[in-house]
Amino acid sequence: MIDLRSDTVTKPTEAMRQAAFEAEVGDDVYEEDPTVTRLEATAAEMLGKEAAMFVTSGTQGNQIAVLTHCQPGNEIIMEENAHLFVYEGAAISAFAGVQPRTIRGKRGAMAPDDVRGAIRSEDIHFPETGLICLENTHNKAGGVVVPLENMQEIYEVAREHGIPVHLDGARLFNASVASGVSLKRYAAQTDTVQVCLSKGLGAPVGSIIAGSSEFIQRARKWRKRLGGGLRQVGMIAAPGLIALTEMIDRLKEDHDHAKRLADGLANGRGLVLEEQVDTNMVLVNVKETGHDADSFLAALEEEGIKAVKYGPYTIRFVTNYGVASKDIDTVTERIHNRFGTVSS
Repeated sequence: MIDLRSDTVTKPTEAMRQAAFEAEVGDDVYEEDPTVTRLEATAAEMLGKEAAMFVTSGTQGNQIAVLTHCQPGNEIIMEENAHLFVYEGAAISAFAGVQPRTIRGKRGAMAPDDVRGAIRSEDIHFPETGLICLENTHNKAGGVVVPLENMQEIYEVAREHGIPVHLDGARLFNASVASGVSLKRYAAQTDTVQVCLSKGLGAPVGSIIAGSSEFIQRARKWRKRLGGGLRQVGMIAAPGLIALTEMIDRLKEDHDHAKRLADGLANGRGLVLEEQVDTNMVLVNVKETGHDADSFLAALEEEGIKAVKYGPYTIRFVTNYGVASKDIDTVTERIHNRFGTVSS
């Protein structure tokens, strides 16, 4: 079975497993785990922030950021298909007591003028705008890279109004590798940023939140409140260090594989690519094959291929560390054999 459901299905490397086995550990609630300390210092330096904190997941990282930035009754501006809005179980409302204000973007990017227009004025009827959230790469848009210039313009709007900006950078490493823009330049357009060590980087678990030292100190209390205070966590932080030091450059392989897959699927009968491929995701509309997403996925399973539904007729394929070039060619061949090609 060739698994293209997500880059979350990656398995840790042998180096990661060995690092976990050998990790020097301590009690991280007391901030005494030396491996976690090294991981957090490394991540903060890479992102150009004063401090960083290890958390169990990207969702937990995003929620801690919202809880730390906002007060109950605030409103958060975000793109209408942001992960925070679509895929985190309404946690910002359930935990932080805030409401989203969504803006329709173009390829995941909100127009700065739309953001400016969404900021609430002083009025007893309105909530206060407590936070602006960005996402890069943008998952629901198909792994697209949100341009640095767009982020810069939105950050300027935010600073004009004294509103903090948080970046859901779960796949920010993919954005950096694809665009050539450094992590620091992206993170400089934000007050806080969350990045995943798993997904394409292959660590078994964990994410990082980075920001000012004062913010991270307050965020530690919210992590504890959410049950995220861990003890000898160096055993899972050690693979995260391998992810940051050995696995970033190899993301280009995933991007190349995604483009190779997109080129192959473009010749498939009834398959329509929905977005330009920027990183490691390929979105395909299958309506013209006579299938909906569910029946197409069932057919893929019969062919030994796993993908995910992304809409009534949309399938998402995600290249990842466990998928080689030969696997991409196999996927293309099996789909062509099953559904035909444009020339057949």
